[in-house]
Amino acid sequence: MTDDKDERARRLAVYMIESGGTVRSAADHFGISKSTVHKDLCDLLPRASPALYARVRELMDKNKSERHIRGGMATKQKYKKMR
Repeated sequence: MTDDKDERARRLAVYMIESGGTVRSAADHFGISKSTVHKDLCDLLPRASPALYARVRELMDKNKSERHIRGGMATKQKYKKMR
């Protein structure tokens, strides 16, 4: 069972790195919850593949630092469509 979860964590990380995506986009792509994606990446991946974890952690930190900008742009688009 643990091997399956470790493999899922690796696949999630590879997908996010290759696509440059977010936790939310990975969750949608794999049909699982954001919580599961985050837990797999933060809890399982460091033990399963430390090098892969370091790369995906960089991406997650970048996404976190930019999320307020994406949220503002989404709000701007929302109100632009309403006019």
